[in-house]
Amino acid sequence: MNYFVTGGTGFIGHHLIEELLTRKKQATIYVLVRKGSKKKFELLKERVGSRARRLIPVTGDLTRSMLGIPAAKRRELAGKIHHVYHLGAVYDLMADAEVETRVNVDGTRNAVRFAIDIKAKKFHHTSSIAAAGLYSGIFTEDMFEEAHGLDNPYFRTKHDSEGVVRRECTIPWRVYRPGVVVGHSQTGEIDKIDGPYYFFKLIQKMRRMLPAWMPTLGIEGGRLNIVPVDFVVKALVHISHKGGLDRRCFHLTDPKPKRIGQVLNLFADAAHAPQMTLRVDARLFNYIPSVVKQVLRMLPPFKRISNQVMKDLGLPPDMLSYINYPTKFDSR
Repeated sequence: MNYFVTGGTGFIGHHLIEELLTRKKQATIYVLVRKGSKKKFELLKERVGSRARRLIPVTGDLTRSMLGIPAAKRRELAGKIHHVYHLGAVYDLMADAEVETRVNVDGTRNAVRFAIDIKAKKFHHTSSIAAAGLYSGIFTEDMFEEAHGLDNPYFRTKHDSEGVVRRECTIPWRVYRPGVVVGHSQTGEIDKIDGPYYFFKLIQKMRRMLPAWMPTLGIEGGRLNIVPVDFVVKALVHISHKGGLDRRCFHLTDPKPKRIGQVLNLFADAAHAPQMTLRVDARLFNYIPSVVKQVLRMLPPFKRISNQVMKDLGLPPDMLSYINYPTKFDSR
């Protein structure tokens, strides 16, 4: 069985490739590699050891038509690829909107057209729970158009790229929406500081200033749907090889996610930092009239203090706006 993977040198991508190599002993995996990612591909080969002989790099670029893969190479691949896994994307709430559109939306369209051109048997699109935006309530696996609150470019482009697959992919497709992907559940391995890891600076400061036994005041917010990368790739590989599931979407999520305050305390416990025993429910701030909050944000002293605090804690400016995350996800 032959596979083609975009985003294979990324965090989820290289774990997916390792899982495929482990489960599918005879698999050949073609990996889209940008010219600037050749070193990452060499590191991937080192990770998988002798199995690297089953990895074949294909030079290309998500942002180019047909992924920038020459016609001769596409003819060589035609009819040979059983599964195309599209993971290539910008996974960053704070990234530039133009870049996110070019990579997430246009890149998905290029990947879909490539898969159709080489007559791949199935197209697997790795989306995100961000495609739901800030929908209030339970977002089910068969919901899409109901997404709400897509003002953030990351949310918007994840939703729009999923729409490209749904409207334009003429070969059998499946969509996967992982929760917030964190490190490996056994090794803790991560590749960058983002998502819940942004709060590490806060916990570090607490550990330096206070003894571990001292209770502190924290904040409680919405539920943070965190999933370890090994769960995501195992679920993805398992579902993608089951029959009768085409043209459907799957939430790779925690059915019982923890609230932000609980997550922070788990991190604090691991770091031997003080526990946030008394937690203020951030939903209380919803009762402050929006006009009052807007005026406060515009006051220069408020902006200065707020920006300095966020900078000191290493938190992106928009991070606190997601404390009251309103969406829950089923994973039937």
